[in-house]
Amino acid sequence: MVRLAFVVVAVALGGYALARRWDRVGPALIDIGAPTAAGALVAVAAGLLATMQVWRGLLAGLGSPLPLAAAARIFFIGQLGKYIPGSMWPILAQMDLAAPYRVPRRRSATAALLTMLICLCAGLVAALTTLPLFVGRSTVEESVSGRAGYGWVFGAAPVLLVLLHPRLLNPVLRRLSRLVRRPAPEQPLAGRVIVTALGWALLSWVLLGAHVWLLATRLGAPTAATLPLAVGGFAFAWSAGFLVVIAPAGAGVRDLLLIATLSPVLSVGPATAVTLVSRAAMTGGDLLLAGLAATTGRPPARHLDAP
Repeated sequence: MVRLAFVVVAVALGGYALARRWDRVGPALIDIGAPTAAGALVAVAAGLLATMQVWRGLLAGLGSPLPLAAAARIFFIGQLGKYIPGSMWPILAQMDLAAPYRVPRRRSATAALLTMLICLCAGLVAALTTLPLFVGRSTVEESVSGRAGYGWVFGAAPVLLVLLHPRLLNPVLRRLSRLVRRPAPEQPLAGRVIVTALGWALLSWVLLGAHVWLLATRLGAPTAATLPLAVGGFAFAWSAGFLVVIAPAGAGVRDLLLIATLSPVLSVGPATAVTLVSRAAMTGGDLLLAGLAATTGRPPARHLDAP
């Protein structure tokens, strides 16, 4: 009953978040058109599936491999927790949903936190390799580093890359386990597991950036030049929103930065429309995948919850 109540509340709040913006999203959707909006939703869903593979691969590397359907059920239903006030709900939900599959709760929490860390690192790498293509002939550098004041975010990239090295990451995990008085991970994360997770995370940013590219080009942005800008801009906006912890779920920060990074190819009006529809597509992708995952990967009727 608690799990059912969680899903009902999360879906209701996610639907409310979508409906609350509809008076502004609706006109933008009319300009963009249903086929392009549907394509953007497909790209979002593909990007979220790649993100799920990051989490699934890390969980397997920690000692709990899961079938694809079971992993999707745990990950996507758990992700609905981000629509409930409080940043820990997705992690707590995944811990509870994974327990019937004999996944220790501490292992679920470790995989969830590492997924955030790796996606953040990959997002900054994606931004660093795409946005500089426009430096000198656009206002991206000014918008990000100067006017918007978020150039410091890029400084986290080398720190995160160093932290993800197995020789540093595994001792850090053991030390953190001792601090919270929990058993250390049973097996260390191998380098190939981390590299594979980074690969899936980079793919997820490319796919998520593709949905911004579809929306922007529909409103007149140049086709070739906009793709790297859309990928880097969306990745950077998400990363900055994640690091600015005083903004719940990056509210406001992500939207403003995405509009700023799209400024070389779109005026403020169309860029705002892209941002609004992008928000709606991300929420729609979460709800769609959670609904599909809920019908598959059910745990066995008889199980023992993991410790």
